[in-house]
Amino acid sequence: MFKHILVPTDGSPLSESTVARAVSFAKDAGARITFFYAQPDFPMPIYGEGALIDPTTPEQFGKAAADEAKRILDAARVAADEAGVASDTDTVVNEVPYEAVIDAAQRHGCDLIFMASHGRRGIAGLLLGSETQKVLTHSKIPVLVYR
Repeated sequence: MFKHILVPTDGSPLSESTVARAVSFAKDAGARITFFYAQPDFPMPIYGEGALIDPTTPEQFGKAAADEAKRILDAARVAADEAGVASDTDTVVNEVPYEAVIDAAQRHGCDLIFMASHGRRGIAGLLLGSETQKVLTHSKIPVLVYR
């Protein structure tokens, strides 16, 4: 049924668990996986009373984010390789992660987005929102949420 699955990951323990489950799911379905990581953009400093000056340059921040993306995606790819599941990786810099996830799924021709839910409920879920909820709301591609 599904042949190409996008698996967004952020390297958290919940995402690592989701990667393992997605690999198992893909193996059973005979599908391939593209693991995806949305890198944060350099935060623009806001100066004011009591502001701290961060000595990190945009270049240093970008290199650190790219290194983190590589570490997270390489670990996911190893999991897929060990299970015999074909996989690729992708990462982009985007300050709106849910849009990056949907764009990646479309760009790679994925027919399913398999992602974790951090399970925020109540006021925290309302105020903080959820990237998973935003993907569910805006994606035209089916989304499987793993808890």
